[in-house]
Amino acid sequence: MSVEIMIVDDEGAIAELVEVYLKSEGYRVHKCFTVAQALACVQAHPVNLAILDVMLPDGDGFTLCQKLRESGHLFPILMLTAKVEDMDKITGLTLGADDYITKPFNPLELTARVKTQLRRYTRYNSAGGAEPVQELDIRGLQISRATHKCVLFGQEVALTPLEFNILWYLCAHQGQVVSSEELFEAVWGEKFMDSNNTVMSHIARLREKLHENSKKPKFIKTVWGVGYTVV
Repeated sequence: MSVEIMIVDDEGAIAELVEVYLKSEGYRVHKCFTVAQALACVQAHPVNLAILDVMLPDGDGFTLCQKLRESGHLFPILMLTAKVEDMDKITGLTLGADDYITKPFNPLELTARVKTQLRRYTRYNSAGGAEPVQELDIRGLQISRATHKCVLFGQEVALTPLEFNILWYLCAHQGQVVSSEELFEAVWGEKFMDSNNTVMSHIARLREKLHENSKKPKFIKTVWGVGYTVV
């Protein structure tokens, strides 16, 4: 089965460059230049991953990312931008993006990140027939590693693969305080950097989806200066 990747960038040269590298890896590529084209593309094709530029003629990549998530599309999303401010990164990740890369970028690095995200997406969406079903139920929050489903008080919660894995890791360590460093290295498989806001932004997004009260969360609690815990 071919992997289909959607590139959304109004700079034709960049879109074509990325297309060349991705096609060399055997991926099928769909190029879009506007938000409208991208929304039409995901309706017409089984997209497995999207690469979104922030600045687009009829909107922005952040809004497009949010629309894709609200529409139930859980495939990995990588954001491309020329801006490097931390707030831009936090905004993108909070809205549901899985990774972020700034321009100018090395096409080989982008390709490597695409492969990493696809591996995670495939792994966390595969039931693994030989493995027993693994489920956790914490006061109405039910999460199944085998089916990649999360149900809160009878209502299914749509999570991206990264969001699911973060929640699973915290729930599997219920009662323990998990540091941001431990959580990042367990989920992303990369070395944690002190200035990395990725964990914080994904936790914020998870809490939003779980309808958590920021002052009195029922599930994911912050232990200031240490990390997070599910009680």
